[in-house]
Amino acid sequence: MMQFYKKREFGAFISDSFNFFKLYGKNYFKNYILINGLLLILATVVVIFGFREIFGQLVGSNVSGETYYFERYFSENAGMLIVAGLIVFILFALLAIVNYLYPVFYMKRIAAGAQKIKTDEILGDFKDNAGRILKLCIGMLVIVLPVTMILLGFSYLLLLIIIGFFLILLVYPTVFNVSAFLMYDYFNTKRGFIESLSYSMRSQFSYPNGNEKSPYWKYWGASIIMFIIMYMITSVFTFVPMMFMYGSLLTSTPDGNFEENPFAGTAGIIFFIFYGISMLASLLLSNLMYINAGLMYYDSRTDLHQKIELEEIETIGINE
Repeated sequence: MMQFYKKREFGAFISDSFNFFKLYGKNYFKNYILINGLLLILATVVVIFGFREIFGQLVGSNVSGETYYFERYFSENAGMLIVAGLIVFILFALLAIVNYLYPVFYMKRIAAGAQKIKTDEILGDFKDNAGRILKLCIGMLVIVLPVTMILLGFSYLLLLIIIGFFLILLVYPTVFNVSAFLMYDYFNTKRGFIESLSYSMRSQFSYPNGNEKSPYWKYWGASIIMFIIMYMITSVFTFVPMMFMYGSLLTSTPDGNFEENPFAGTAGIIFFIFYGISMLASLLLSNLMYINAGLMYYDSRTDLHQKIELEEIETIGINE
C-alpha cells in the first residue's frame, strides 16, 4: 500500500508515479476505460473522419488555387457545420471533465485507504459532485483560462528576444500544476473555488507552515520530466502522419499542380488514423501527469501529514 500524505523529494515524485500504476494500474485503467471508453471512441472517430473532411476542404482548396472554395463550402453547409461543431464541443468538454477529474476521485479514495475501486463508486463521485463540477468549469473558463492565455501570449511575444522561451518553460508547468492542485483541493476539501485557487497558487511557492524550503522547483521539475516522457512517446505517433502529410502535399499531378485534396483516399485516412492513435496515447499518458500532480498535492498538505502518521501508528497498535 502506498503512503500518499508525506513529504517527497523531486525523484520520489517520478518513481512513486510509476509505482502507483504498478500497484493500482490494472484497476485504475479498467475503471478508466469503462467510464471514459465511449467518449474516447467517439472522439477518435471525430478526429479520423470529421477533421479529415474539414482539413481536406481547407488544404485542398488552397493548394489548387481556389481561394474562395472553402468559404463557399462553409456557406453551403453552415447549418450542418454549426450543429456538428456544438456536438464536438460538448463531446470534448465531457472528455476533458472525465479525463481531468477521474484521477482526482480515484486518488482520493485510494488515499483514504481503499484497495480496489469499483466503477460505480467513481460514477457516484461524479454524480454527487455535479454541482461543484459545474462551478469548477465556470471558474476555469471565466478566471483561469483568460489569465493563462494572457501569460502564454505574453511569453510567446517575448520569444522575439529569446527570454520568452525560458518564460514558456516556466509558465506551462506552473499553470498545469496550479490547475491540477486546484482540482485536487476543490474535491478533497470543502473550500470554495476561489479559496482552492488561492491555495493552489500559494502552495507552489511555500508550505502552509512557511518555515520550509520552497517546493516550487521540485514541483516544476517533476512536471517537466513528465511532459518530456509524454512528448517523446506521442511524437512517435505524430511523426508518421506528418510524413504522410508532407508526402501528399509534395505529390504533383502530370501538369505540375498539387493534388486538389491531399487528404483524400487511403493516405488521408491513414494520416488521421495515426493522429487519432496519437490523441488516445496522449489521453492515456496524461494520467501519469495527473497522478504525479496528485502526489505533489498530497506533499503540499503538510497539515495532514502528522495526522495520517498518527492514525497509522494507532492502527498498528490495534493490530498488534
